[in-house]
Amino acid sequence: MASEDVKSELAVSKFVNFAGEAKLAREGVKAPSYAVLSICKSLVAGGVAGGVSRTAVAPLERLKILLQVQNPHNIKYNGTIQGLKYIWRTEGFRGLFKGNGTNCARIVPNSAVKFFSYEQASKGILRLYQQQTGNEDAQLTPLLRLGAGACAGIIAMSATYPMDMVRGRLTVQTENSPYQYRGIFHALSTVLREEGPRALYKGWLPSVIGVVPYVGLNFAVYESLKDWLVKTRPFGLVEDSELSVTTRLACGAAAGTVGQTVAYPLDVIRRRMQMVGWSNAASIVTGDGRSKAPLEYTGMIDAFRKTVRYEGFGALYKGLVPNSVKVVPSIAIAFVTYEMVKDILGVEIRISD
Repeated sequence: MASEDVKSELAVSKFVNFAGEAKLAREGVKAPSYAVLSICKSLVAGGVAGGVSRTAVAPLERLKILLQVQNPHNIKYNGTIQGLKYIWRTEGFRGLFKGNGTNCARIVPNSAVKFFSYEQASKGILRLYQQQTGNEDAQLTPLLRLGAGACAGIIAMSATYPMDMVRGRLTVQTENSPYQYRGIFHALSTVLREEGPRALYKGWLPSVIGVVPYVGLNFAVYESLKDWLVKTRPFGLVEDSELSVTTRLACGAAAGTVGQTVAYPLDVIRRRMQMVGWSNAASIVTGDGRSKAPLEYTGMIDAFRKTVRYEGFGALYKGLVPNSVKVVPSIAIAFVTYEMVKDILGVEIRISD
């Protein structure tokens, strides 16, 4: 009996050890796989969010850039409605979406990297915050969210900036431009050949400075508003700790409005600096006939100074109206699309497991 008990105990011990080893092996295989799937899910969701949101407002995006860079002595676009009508009349339906292919080629990876970077930065900052406070239940404050959003914006913008610079030039081309870029790669190769690699990063500094309040405030306001609504449940907007799509769209719209208003002057300066050195610049930039004038800035401060001196302080907000009409739905759509795509991909991943 004693020997049988020993044998049975050994058998049970071996079985438990075998089960434990199998579990560890299984976890060892699945952990990296799950991490890769999670990263891919975040990147895909961010990319889809960027592509959908920008395409939805592409005509307003193009008009905004045209208003930002047009020669002040030769006004062709004067307001949102008149500007859109003028584009339709002179360039047709395709003119409303000119440069959108390049924009999507830039914004899809930009948005993917931005959302993924925000998630990773948020996790890292939260861990540090919890360690410093000694409170494992601590949550991100609006200021910490602002920091995470700023990090995400700088990383994403820097990674895709050459595409943004080229997109700006493609967007301001018209049928009467003296020289035509034929597409993204032709524009990139032309700028590299004629102006050098540094030209692809013209306007990068004001972009970095501008992206901190813009992207930072977008994430901080959006996440903080959602948390506040879930905790306070005002006006019956929250059911079972879940926000409706309409409510999330409203949170995104508020975030976009705050962010773009604060950072807009830097966006104007960035666009103008991107046009410097373009020897065959579009007529919308240089002007026509006797009013034709070259665009020359030695740097960000010089661009600010000359813009305000020759065109007034209001020039720093040229294109703000179409940009506001564009940004509010664009940011709202991007946030909601990102969360919905992540939910869809999350369900699919769980099913496949």
